[in-house]
Amino acid sequence: MKTHRALILGMLLLPVLASAGCESIKSRFSRQTLPDLGPPVPLTIQMDVDPSLSAAKTEYIDGCGRIRPFSIGPTVEDMLIQAAHQTFRAVVLPGSHASAGKPDVTVRIRMLDPRFKIQPDALYDRAPAELSLDALAEFFDAAGAPLAERPLQSTRKERLQLELTQQRCDYIVDPLLQDASTVLATQFMQEARVLLDPTHAAAAAASAPPASVVPTEAAQKPAGIVPANSTTTMASPLSFKATLLDENSNLLLEGGERIRVRVDIVNTDSQAVQPMTVQLAGPPALIAQFPATKLSTGTIEAGGSKSLEFIATLPQSLNPQQAEFQVSLASGTGQPVPAPQTLLASVRPTGITTDDVDHVPAPTTEGQRSGDYLLSIGISSYREPHIGARKYAALDAEMVATYVQALGGLPKNNVRLLQDWSALRPDIEEALLDWLPSKLTQDSLVTVYFAGQAVVSPTGDTFLIPYDGSLGSTSRLYPLKDLEAALERLKAKQVLFIFDGTVLKNGGDGRSKVVAPKWTGTSGKVLHLTGATGFGKSLESDTWRHGLFTYYLLRALRGEADLNRNGEVTIGEVTDYVNRKVPAAARHTFKQEQQPQVFPARQAPDKGMDVVLTRPPTIPATDKP
Repeated sequence: MKTHRALILGMLLLPVLASAGCESIKSRFSRQTLPDLGPPVPLTIQMDVDPSLSAAKTEYIDGCGRIRPFSIGPTVEDMLIQAAHQTFRAVVLPGSHASAGKPDVTVRIRMLDPRFKIQPDALYDRAPAELSLDALAEFFDAAGAPLAERPLQSTRKERLQLELTQQRCDYIVDPLLQDASTVLATQFMQEARVLLDPTHAAAAAASAPPASVVPTEAAQKPAGIVPANSTTTMASPLSFKATLLDENSNLLLEGGERIRVRVDIVNTDSQAVQPMTVQLAGPPALIAQFPATKLSTGTIEAGGSKSLEFIATLPQSLNPQQAEFQVSLASGTGQPVPAPQTLLASVRPTGITTDDVDHVPAPTTEGQRSGDYLLSIGISSYREPHIGARKYAALDAEMVATYVQALGGLPKNNVRLLQDWSALRPDIEEALLDWLPSKLTQDSLVTVYFAGQAVVSPTGDTFLIPYDGSLGSTSRLYPLKDLEAALERLKAKQVLFIFDGTVLKNGGDGRSKVVAPKWTGTSGKVLHLTGATGFGKSLESDTWRHGLFTYYLLRALRGEADLNRNGEVTIGEVTDYVNRKVPAAARHTFKQEQQPQVFPARQAPDKGMDVVLTRPPTIPATDKP
C-alpha cells in the first residue's frame, strides 16, 4: 500500500519538478563547448601563458552590496590549453617534459583587464550581467622570430541567478565565465588554424593580414559604433585597440548618458617603452564633456599592457549627428607610434521626455537670502570604472542647486556645485573647510546635498565616495565623521545634510553582521535627511531621469510640500512630504521598498523643522502621484 502511495505521489510531483527544473536543465545543457574544427594541425606548439592572463581578476558588488573578488584567469587558461590540445598534434606547457621534441611554434597569450558589469537592482533574482574578455595571442617560429599577433575578444551577456543560500547574496557567475572563455578559446583555435594549418595555407596567404600586424576588427563590431582599421605600423613596438562604450549598450549616444572610450595598449617589444600620451579628439560639444582628453600611458614594461579610459557624461540636450572620435598615441621622445584609430557613433536626443521638475521654476519675488549657503555634490561616474555608476546623480545635484537658487533666493555666489571630476576629495574638503566657514553668520542656513555613493566598513564607519575614490583604500574616501566634524564647527543657525544614493558594504566575511551606517555626529547639531534606510541603492527612474528621492525633493521644494499654503516650504514640510511620497512611489512604480530617514529623530517642538528652505511664487497643482 505504501509503495502504491509513493508511486502515485511521485507521478503527481513529476510534472511540477520537471517544470521547475526545466530552465535549470536547459541552462546546464546549453552551455558553450569547443567546436570540432577538424584533425589536429601536425605541429608541436609551446603555450606560454602570461601572468596577465593566469592572474586576471576583477571585482563586483553582490546582491547584498558587498564587494566580491572574481577570479578570471584560471578558467580562461584551462580553456585555452584545452583548445590548444584539440588544435595541435602536441602541446608543451612551461615546466612540463617536452617529450614531443622542440616546439615548432611558441604561442604567448596576454590578457587585458577583464570587464564585468552587473546590475544587482534588477527585478526578481536575475540580474543582467556582461563579461568582456580581451586577449592578444602572439605566434613565434622555432627560432623565436615573430610570426603574427592576433587579438581575441569575447563578450557574453546573461541574467545571473542568486545562489540558493539563506542570505541569497552572491550570484552564480561560473557558467557565464565558462561560456566567455569558450568563445575566446574558439577564436584562438580558428586563428591558429588559418595561420598555421597547411591545408589553409592558400586561403591564409590570400586573406590573412601580414605578419606582426593586428587585423581590423570593424567587421566584428556592431553597426552603431564602428572603429576604424586598427592596423599598427611595423616600426612601432606598441599596438592598441580603441573601443567606444555607451551606458545602455544600444550603440547610440543619448543625452544624459555616460560613455567611455577604452584604450588597450600592448607592448610587444623585448624592451620597456617610455611614457606616451594617448589623445582623444572629436566634436567640440562632446569632447568638452570629458574631464581629460590626454592621458599618460606611463612606462609599459617589455611584454606588458596598459588599459586607459576617457569617461564623460553627455549633456541632456544633444543635436542629432554622426560623431567621429579619433584616438592617437604621441611620443615626446620620437618613438614610433601606431596609426590613429577612428570611432564612429550616432548621436541622438534622448527618447525619454523629462518630467516638469526639470523646467526651472520662476524665481522667488521675496528677495535674496544673502546669508544662506548651499554645497551641492553629484557624482554619476568615477575615475575607477569598476565603481558602479549613479546615473542621474550629477543632474540631481545641478537641479537642487538651481531650485535652491531660484526658489530659495540664494545668490549665485552662495551656491557651490561639484559634479563628477570636479568632486575630488580635495574639492570637497576645500568647500567644507575653507569656503563655507569664511562666509557664514550665526543666522545662516547651510545645506549640503550629496548624490552619489557611500560605503560602510565592518565597524559601521561610513565613507562618502568622491570622484577619485577607491573602494580598496580608505585614504581616498571621505569619512562621514570628518564631514560631521566640519559641519558641527560651522557657526550657523541650522545645518542640513541631504544624501541620496547607494550605500555599499565593504569588507566582512559575508557571515558576520555588518554594522548599519552611522549618519549622525556626536552633538546632533546637524539634521540629516537620507533617501533610504540602511544598505542598498536608492532607486532611480529612467522615466523622470532623477533619483526617486531627489525627484520628490524637487517637487517638495517647488511648493507641493507647502500644505498650509503660506507660501513657505520648511524643512519639516519637506521631510513630511518625501516620507509620504517616496515609499508609495517605490511600491507602486518599482515594486520595491524605499523609506527616507531623518536623523536625529524629530522631537516636538523642534524649531529646526520650521526653518524655511524655499518661497515658491505659486503652488503648482499636484495631479501626479
